[in-house]
Amino acid sequence: MTDLTQSPRRAAALWKSLDKAWAITGLTFLLVAVLAPTQFMPTLTFTVDAFAQTSLFIAFAVLAIGYLKASGAESVVAKAFQGGEVRMIVVAALVGGIAPFCSCEVIPFIAALLVMGAPLSAVMAFWLASPLMDPAMFLITSSALGVDFAIAKTLAAVGLGLFGGFGVKMLTPTGLFDNPLKESTIGGCGCGPSAFEGRPVWTFWHEQPRREVFWRENLANALFLSKWLILAYTLESLMLAFVPASFISGVLGGDGFQPILLGALAGGPAYLNGYAAVPLMAGLIEQGMSQGAAMSFVLAGGVSCIPAAVAVWALVKPKVFVSYLAFAFVGSVIAGSIWAAWA
Repeated sequence: MTDLTQSPRRAAALWKSLDKAWAITGLTFLLVAVLAPTQFMPTLTFTVDAFAQTSLFIAFAVLAIGYLKASGAESVVAKAFQGGEVRMIVVAALVGGIAPFCSCEVIPFIAALLVMGAPLSAVMAFWLASPLMDPAMFLITSSALGVDFAIAKTLAAVGLGLFGGFGVKMLTPTGLFDNPLKESTIGGCGCGPSAFEGRPVWTFWHEQPRREVFWRENLANALFLSKWLILAYTLESLMLAFVPASFISGVLGGDGFQPILLGALAGGPAYLNGYAAVPLMAGLIEQGMSQGAAMSFVLAGGVSCIPAAVAVWALVKPKVFVSYLAFAFVGSVIAGSIWAAWA
């Protein structure tokens, strides 16, 4: 009886300890080998070739993130919340559009700013822009979807931040955003200490602790990008093999407004990870997805995916959270429409 009781607990503990991305990739290949054995080698070959072609961009991305972390460049973010409100909104959106850190990493920083009285408008601008683009994301997006798409997404990220920031500023006199913070105490997210204090040290290699941060970040981010891109390329291969192009082009193709709207609606629930989404978008575009739908999908998904949304939900009251999602959805549809017209 004891063994029967402990077995589910052991299985749960084992699953909890597994890296979900690697586990899903392994399970996917296992299912392909059993259910569609003739597709196993084509999928494996596709995944290996695609990852090899992206490896140079991954290397640049990893080194860029390592340098920014080791130098303490994240401390520049604090300067976005100084001065007049309009200036804060603009700078917060610009910095958020290129900041190289995860959504949950900024929770203690944002909480401290709100407690100290920083305007929610500037915080909203930063929060909307920050999950969408960073140096690594730009390089990966450029390699798979083209430099034009990467530049357009960067501009859209900043534009989305400005849209939300000035939207909050306009609505603030109504009292809708009074006392935005929840009463609960905010804890850490497991990302490690944040580097928002002090000035950046651009020649970080002269300091042993910073060199250690550089190499630690390189390893962590190389593994992070590799596992998600390998999973994405695997899924892209299967999607190209089994999902009819006519279905994708029928639902998300064409030049109308409907594909853009559907792309934004599907973004939240279907968004795996910012880096994994890039190869999947490349596959969907190849199958007939419109450019506007692709843009609205990656923008809405990046803001409303679980890590980004949880970071906001953990701090603010429901009315602020709903506003965050509303600004993200409307802004994504607008950006998708502009990109569709331009492209």
